[in-house]
Amino acid sequence: MEGYTTPNGPAEVYNDKETCDLLDLEETYEFCSYAELPYRLKDFSWSEYIVYGYVSPILVLITIATTILLSVVLLKENMRSPTNVLLVVISLSQLVTGLLPIPSFVYFITLGNSVEWVPASWCYAYDLTSMTLPTICHTVCIWLTVVLAVQRYVWVCHPIKAKQWCTIPNMLWVTLGVYIVTILSHVTKFFDVEFSAVLAQSRRNASDVVLTCKRVQLRLVHLDADIYYPGYSWWRVISASVMPCAALLVLITLLIWALCNVKRQREMLLRQNQREEWRRLTDSNCTTLVVVTIVGLVLLVELPLAIFLFLLALANSLRQLVLDYEPINMAALFINLCILLSYPLNLVIYLGISRQFLEKFKRLFISGSSDLDQQRSQYRSLAVEGGDVRQGDVTKDTAI
Repeated sequence: MEGYTTPNGPAEVYNDKETCDLLDLEETYEFCSYAELPYRLKDFSWSEYIVYGYVSPILVLITIATTILLSVVLLKENMRSPTNVLLVVISLSQLVTGLLPIPSFVYFITLGNSVEWVPASWCYAYDLTSMTLPTICHTVCIWLTVVLAVQRYVWVCHPIKAKQWCTIPNMLWVTLGVYIVTILSHVTKFFDVEFSAVLAQSRRNASDVVLTCKRVQLRLVHLDADIYYPGYSWWRVISASVMPCAALLVLITLLIWALCNVKRQREMLLRQNQREEWRRLTDSNCTTLVVVTIVGLVLLVELPLAIFLFLLALANSLRQLVLDYEPINMAALFINLCILLSYPLNLVIYLGISRQFLEKFKRLFISGSSDLDQQRSQYRSLAVEGGDVRQGDVTKDTAI
């Protein structure tokens, strides 16, 4: 074992007697400090095994299917609009958030490898795909939802300015900016720990030796751990939960108020028999209702997460647990499950609210539409984001 080498150099031999001066291997695992032990995952409860090992992969497969269907319909030429492009980007970001940890879940939980030390080849990949990158992508999702609500409010209340500001290229540039800022705000998580290869006695078979790793804080982080970890926790609470949730609460209130105003205008137009204007407001109202529903769904799952992250940040600052481990694990499990369940619901929201989306969706599976239906669809009034109505003319700014 002493001559064993890895691509990164010789592997250290983990010796429980030398490290902790304990004779019993199981006692060594129990009483050694975390930094002295090879890297292993925590013991999962039966509910965590079911949710992370089986339910999560199934939900991600469903999310893949719904995201593809949603993207295919919304990116059609006569459906393409700033709102719809943003919704597609959000759906893709949500898919990546759910997809990233699935290889780790399958390998360690579904296949039952969590009882063994983490293999050296998995150490950095596990941290990256199950914690760092999903956190970044999830933060991007909620801030893009804020952007979606802002641009929809501008379209409803300031349509002339919206034609200049809320264009598809501008929305794509904003998306890129959100990704860059979010990555930079979490950049330290890529470098705050390092892994060194070690040989350790197998936890499955005492006669075997496995190549694993030690997970060690960088020296600078270790010296300032009392500042770094509480600081990062509070930064995550404020930037990824409190600020976007507060913004979404304000924006959903403004959008609901705008919907109420549009409803009164529609009733007045109907009494005045102005059918075309009434139809334009109805179609615009449908788009706003979709955005309000999606924002409401995001708030429904993000507010519990914000409370949970606040309690964790408080525990890091006080250096003591606010709750026991079991309630913390169950709360994290429930919140993660709710977030995953919310991802496929974007398609359901569209199918339930948007008549035009439903028609386009049906045509993906019904190949032989009648000539009469095609003619009627060509001459139907289509609402555009800016509020203009064009007869028999399909534009790139067409909204749902």
